[in-house]
Amino acid sequence: MINPEDEKEEKTTPTPESEPEKSEKPVKKKAAEKQEKKEQKSKAKDVKKPKPKEKASKPSEKGKKQTKAKKDAKPSTDKKSDKAPAKDDTKKAPVPRMLLQYKKAIIAELTKRFKYTNVMMVPRLQKIVINVGIGEAATNSKLLDTVMSELALIAGQQPAITRARKSISNFKLRQGMAIGCRVTLRGNHMWEFFDRLLNVAIPRIRDFRGLPDRSFDGRGSYTMGIKEQIIFPEIDMDKIDRVHGLNITFVTSAKTDEEAHALLTEMGMPFRRRATQNKEQAA
Repeated sequence: MINPEDEKEEKTTPTPESEPEKSEKPVKKKAAEKQEKKEQKSKAKDVKKPKPKEKASKPSEKGKKQTKAKKDAKPSTDKKSDKAPAKDDTKKAPVPRMLLQYKKAIIAELTKRFKYTNVMMVPRLQKIVINVGIGEAATNSKLLDTVMSELALIAGQQPAITRARKSISNFKLRQGMAIGCRVTLRGNHMWEFFDRLLNVAIPRIRDFRGLPDRSFDGRGSYTMGIKEQIIFPEIDMDKIDRVHGLNITFVTSAKTDEEAHALLTEMGMPFRRRATQNKEQAA
């Protein structure tokens, strides 16, 4: 007969085969848990990856705002463009009165008189040269400075110094020594000076009886002499140290003296009549 206690012991005592089965189950569970954690982390990373894309999209929005701000700032350039025509208007100087008279009346009159076939054949005024010679400038340098300042007032342009080409012992001159100054006028400055000379300066000459018409050089240029610079209203009598003269040369595109004379007379140059000149010479 078998005792009941022995049966209990047999039931309670584990067999060597059953023990490893129980030990294998927790190892498998741990490995499965590790794999699940790894999968969860990988999923979390996949979920987090689009976030940087959203951050990258934010600068694009800022860029859009900056572009909008630049577009809004463009009217500032438009303001500059609006100011540009104003500058162009300031550059456009008014046309001188003598130039308008030349284009409207003098060209037509000369074409009828000399029967020009082309408008470009009509003689025109090219330049005006004002020259002042001072022999004492070799010994007195201050005198040259005062004459240059007066000539700048008369012409409205800074004069250039003229120097001696040769050395002359009798006049105590050496080559390259400053002996005067001159100004060359062209364009609107030329026409404005010509207008002031005819209408303001020449009428102020004392005992004026007209300009001689025999001082043409044969190539369309005419030279006149003025004894006193006081005739120009730009010069103040109280600030003058001494009175000096000056020469004015009108250079034209005329090929003959007759054409140059006709041009200047049409422009208003007060020449003497030949009859009065002959009487003065006879006397």
